[in-house]
Amino acid sequence: MLLKANYGSLSWGLPGGALEPGETIHDALLRECQEELNTAVMVDALTGVYYHSAYNSQAFIFRCLLPDTSAIQLSHEHTEWQFWDINKLSTVQQLRISDCLNYSGVVVSRKF
Repeated sequence: MLLKANYGSLSWGLPGGALEPGETIHDALLRECQEELNTAVMVDALTGVYYHSAYNSQAFIFRCLLPDTSAIQLSHEHTEWQFWDINKLSTVQQLRISDCLNYSGVVVSRKF
């Protein structure tokens, strides 16, 4: 699932955002999904940690389940959501999603 931002370059990206002071990555995941989708997600597993040199930041990718897509109500930060075919994603997104879908119990770590 990708969300279309209504700020910056208006790009499509995974739900998520920055950690707030005192938050764990799991706290941030649940908060961001609640804020951006207005629905709770069920966390299955942390599947990958990715360093992005262009932003000097880490991205944590989780496999989650959406119990009810009909309950999704986007925040003011996004205009659309949709499920994408993995072949239509950027190379980096394809790799991160492939790692997530093929998760074998070992968290992947990569640099871009």
